[in-house]
Amino acid sequence: MDGIDLSLLKTFLATYRSGSLTAAARQVGLSQPTVTAQIRTLEQQVGQQLFRRLPRGVVPTTVADELAAEAAPHVDALVAIGERGFADRTHPFTKPMHLGGPAELTGTRVLRSLAPLIHQGLKLRVTLGLADDLLAGLPEGRFDLVVSSIRPRGRAIAAVPLIDEEFVLVASPETAAGIDDERLTREGPAALRQVPLISYAEDLPIIRRYWRTVFGTRPAHSPAIVVPDLRAVLTAVLAGAGVSVLPRYLCAAELADGTLTPLLEPEIPPINTLYLACRAGTQDSPSIAAIRAHLLADARAW
Repeated sequence: MDGIDLSLLKTFLATYRSGSLTAAARQVGLSQPTVTAQIRTLEQQVGQQLFRRLPRGVVPTTVADELAAEAAPHVDALVAIGERGFADRTHPFTKPMHLGGPAELTGTRVLRSLAPLIHQGLKLRVTLGLADDLLAGLPEGRFDLVVSSIRPRGRAIAAVPLIDEEFVLVASPETAAGIDDERLTREGPAALRQVPLISYAEDLPIIRRYWRTVFGTRPAHSPAIVVPDLRAVLTAVLAGAGVSVLPRYLCAAELADGTLTPLLEPEIPPINTLYLACRAGTQDSPSIAAIRAHLLADARAW
C-alpha cells in the first residue's frame, strides 16, 4: 500500500462497490474519464488488473477483492475524519440528507422520529418509492439513507435491521360480522372466498405472505381493489369494502378503538424485517451515523 494516493483508493472503492465507473464518478465528484484514468494509474501501481470491463459496468478481479478487503477499513476511516474536519461534532448536519423509503412507514413513523433532528440543523430531502428502485439509487449516490422493506444485498450497501413489521388480517366490524370465525379458524381461506380482497399490488405480495405463513397456501382469487398505498388500503377496509392484510403499526389506533377488527390472532404472526441502508463506507460519517443511531433507538417503540 506504500506510495498509493488516498484519492486513488477512494475512487477504487467507489468503483468496486458500485460496479460502475459512471456511478463511482458521481460519488467521488469526478468525471468518468478521470475515474477511468485513476483506475488505470492504480492498476499500474499495483502491477495487476483490478477490473474487467463489460458493456455495462465493471467486474472486480480477485486482486481487487484482496485490495478492497485490505484498504476499505483504513480509507473509510480517513474519509470520515476528513468529512468531520474540525467542525463541532454536536452539529453534524452540514448539507441536506437524501432519504428514501416506503410511503407508509416514512410518513407515519420515520419523519415523526426525525423531527427533533430538524431543530439540530438536519435538512431532509425525501423520496418515496419501492425498495428495489430506492436501493438501486444508493450506489449511484442518489440517496444517503434508504429504509428498505427487502434485505439489501451486495458489497456496495451496508445495512442493519430497523424493525420487524407484524402483519394482521383485518376487516371492518361490519365485514367481520359476516365472517364465520370458527370456519375461518378451521378452514382458513375457504371462509373468505366470497369476501372481497383489497391489495397493495396485483400480485398480492403482503396477502400472499400472510396466506403462506398462516394458512400454508396461496390466495385463490384476485383482489377486488388494488391501490399502491397501504394507507388507502386501510381506508377501503375501514369503509367496509373487504378484507386485507396490513402492518400492525399502520392500523394500531384503529385496532385499539375498535373501528378495525383482527380476524385472526395466530400464535406466530407473519413478520417482515425492514432495513436501514446506506452506501458501504459512509455509515460512520457524522450525519449518517447520527440519523442511523436516532432511528434505530426510536424504532424500538414503533
